[in-house]
Amino acid sequence: MTITEKTAYLKGLLEGLSIDESKPEGKLLKAVVETLDEMANDLEDLGGDVATLNDYVEELDEDLGEVEEYLCDCDEDDEYDEDEECDGDCEDCDCDCDGFYEVVCPHCGETVCFDETCDPRDLVCPACQEHFDCLDAPDTDAE
Repeated sequence: MTITEKTAYLKGLLEGLSIDESKPEGKLLKAVVETLDEMANDLEDLGGDVATLNDYVEELDEDLGEVEEYLCDCDEDDEYDEDEECDGDCEDCDCDCDGFYEVVCPHCGETVCFDETCDPRDLVCPACQEHFDCLDAPDTDAE
């Protein structure tokens, strides 16, 4: 029996007992059963919403897995740890990082990778949000 069925049963019991709703006890019992009924309906609605969201998250997870496979171009046989971030030294992973430059932020020391499409004068460190004032061209501080 679901919770909404149980509250409907309680409502039926309350009506079948012929309790005088003009007395304080009758008012209290009626208010309690109505509150339980509202809570049961809200809970049932939430359960449906959660199920819908779970389905949506599963779809997103599958789509994200496909995107990761496409971007990383990793085979299942490769020994690549998904939780490990690429530090720009592409000897440790199978990422295709040709055309990327690696720069160490002079403000916080964070290593930042960028490609030739980026204007180095507009480059901002994602860690400390400071501009790289010392860069003139992509090949200045790149490896």
